[in-house]
Amino acid sequence: MRSRLPGMDEAAVAKLDDFIRRKGLRRTPQRDAIVRLAFSEDDHFTSEELFDRVRKFNINASRATVYRTISLLVEAKLLREIDLGGDTKTYDPNFLEKPSHNHLVCIDCGKVIEFEDSHLELLNDCLTRRMGFRPMSQSIKIEACCERLRTKGSCPNLIQARLSKKRLPARRR
Repeated sequence: MRSRLPGMDEAAVAKLDDFIRRKGLRRTPQRDAIVRLAFSEDDHFTSEELFDRVRKFNINASRATVYRTISLLVEAKLLREIDLGGDTKTYDPNFLEKPSHNHLVCIDCGKVIEFEDSHLELLNDCLTRRMGFRPMSQSIKIEACCERLRTKGSCPNLIQARLSKKRLPARRR
């Protein structure tokens, strides 16, 4: 009997199980724990951030197992690799629920805000159809400067990012 992976709906679990079976792999306790942690929050994460979660919960899995599991989830189209700037790959665990969503990235503190806008979807639809295509998904990244940092001189997101040793974007000049 298949155990449900918290954070994933049954359709996604079934898709993962089918994908693993077709690849000739099997579900393991380590892989299940990594998948559970990957989908336990809506926040974007890097491979290293997921590995830190794995260590925090005392899961006996190597860094290589975490990286292979992430690759498996991307290949199964359950996790999306996104470009939020910098040299580090970032993963989005919640695009299954919202396949066409966009990101506003603060280049000062690294805060990422997801947003949807029906006007953008309409524009995307009109542009692609006019050029002879059918839109399948949409992803826009807007890089912006922190208004609070500019006007107040400090940003709680920047302070929290530094305290948590979260990666910060390379500041452009």
